[in-house]
Amino acid sequence: MDRTAVAVLFGGRSSEHSISSATAGGVLRAIDRDRFDVIPIGITRDGAFILEDDDPDKFALDPGHLPEVVDNGTRILWPDSARSRELRVTDADGIRSLGEVDVVFPILHGRFGEDGTIQGFLELLDLPYVGAGLLMSAIGMDKHTTKSVLKAAGVPVVPWVTVTRRDLDRDRTLWERRIRALGLPAFVKPARAGSSVGVSKVSDWSELDAALDIAFAEDPAVLVEQAVVGREVECGVLAGRDGEGPRVSVAGEIVISGREFYDFDAKYLDAPGIDLVCPADLAPGELAEMQRIAVRAFEAVGGEGLARVDFFFTGTEFFVNEVNTMPGFTPISMFPKCWIATGMSYPELIGELIDLARVR
Repeated sequence: MDRTAVAVLFGGRSSEHSISSATAGGVLRAIDRDRFDVIPIGITRDGAFILEDDDPDKFALDPGHLPEVVDNGTRILWPDSARSRELRVTDADGIRSLGEVDVVFPILHGRFGEDGTIQGFLELLDLPYVGAGLLMSAIGMDKHTTKSVLKAAGVPVVPWVTVTRRDLDRDRTLWERRIRALGLPAFVKPARAGSSVGVSKVSDWSELDAALDIAFAEDPAVLVEQAVVGREVECGVLAGRDGEGPRVSVAGEIVISGREFYDFDAKYLDAPGIDLVCPADLAPGELAEMQRIAVRAFEAVGGEGLARVDFFFTGTEFFVNEVNTMPGFTPISMFPKCWIATGMSYPELIGELIDLARVR
């Protein structure tokens, strides 16, 4: 059987460079080598496409080591038209072919990768790729746009205010009044960043300015969201096959016992104070309602590839907090955990995503 050539694309220019690299390490370790030939392509923080090492250990994530794509002098040469799928690499020895690529797996988090930019680039080259398309990626990357689309589709979302530096400079009293109307505590988030980068919890209004500064360092637009008292639950969604509807995993729950919220260190460095419980303890009717809303949210933003839909559950209502179009795949990430608990192994999940890309 001919193996499918998969270009695994990771790193990138966003603040989530190391998370992308770590996720790629997980995929490189788990991908079925009997089915797939892998071409690892790293993107440096400066945006250079290089031929990386096919070495999962190189991209392991731990508190003492944040993996990074370092420029090794090679350069990937993408096809020069949509008529070709040949990848080439140039290095000190000249130019050589890497063969034709069947699917690109862009494991990129944050801007310049998860936001539609790389998806548009791959569409220009007519290269099949894993995950959400250009529009869905752009919607999913921007929290304000996501919430606006979901609200218009009748999906329950947490009340929020989106503000820019210019808004505050023009009429700070007005915007502070709108923000304070949300009540305390509140969360302050960059509009276009993930992995809890730049996120702060505000428990007193004296903390607002510092939280805004942290968020504005990541993005010109910032969301202030009302905090919801309830459980944090999540599920994975995969696009359907053969005309069938989207598939939804069982629910996972983030149980917070010793931290303010599910922050970067807890998500990726296995910091204490957080437990990921999967499957979550939900009644059958509660799970069915959560899965129904997850499908509605997934389809509202475009319904392609995959997503992790994050909720707050008050005990009577589910509020969608976020639709993540390229969730983390590290060994402790919720998306693979939920699908494993549903009955799909990690290698099977990777294979299914690649198959979905080829079918699309």
